[in-house]
Amino acid sequence: MNATSDAELIETGRKVFAGDWKFIWAAGSIETLPPMDGMEVAFAGRSNVGKSSLINALTNRNGLARTSHTPGRTQELIFFEGPPNAGLRLVDMPGYGYAAAPKAKVAAWTALIHKFLLGRASLARVYVLIDSRHGFKDVDIEILKTFDRSAVSYQIVLTKIDQIKAAELPERIAAIQATLAKHPAAFPDVLATSSETGAGMPELRAAMMKLLRERGA
Repeated sequence: MNATSDAELIETGRKVFAGDWKFIWAAGSIETLPPMDGMEVAFAGRSNVGKSSLINALTNRNGLARTSHTPGRTQELIFFEGPPNAGLRLVDMPGYGYAAAPKAKVAAWTALIHKFLLGRASLARVYVLIDSRHGFKDVDIEILKTFDRSAVSYQIVLTKIDQIKAAELPERIAAIQATLAKHPAAFPDVLATSSETGAGMPELRAAMMKLLRERGA
């Protein structure tokens, strides 16, 4: 993609995400998912990695997605929809790894995620959020294997880059890319973001606009 295309996608993304975004659905089971409509992108990550904060930053709405310092607060698949002509939905997935909830409840969330990945034709990509301060942990690698088995396209998004030294970021990205080379369903480019400063948000929005374009939307 050339610089002109990049600039066009960034501007298109800015306009789409400046529109009216709203919560439309919460699904606690595969049977209660909303009907498929348009293209969906989902956000996955360890509990408290910053999924809700990222969605709020993307949509310029502080209270769209609930944020909490208690890991495991998001217990359902939460759907958000943009302007009517955008054809795009965002899905906030339950955090994996540690959660302040009974093991049976965590197991139920995990099963829901797996079923969602396998049976959702409208799901174009999963953005897997990784805390830039820590990089991959064992539980992240396990979830990547799940995505590989589901043949779902996924891409790594580093969060909280404002909380690490600028010199550390290239090393962290290189280490993540080396791991991704072993995972066939992984998109090779790593997006680095900060919900606090807004860094990387234009590029993440543009990536979604490119997906929409590729799907003919």
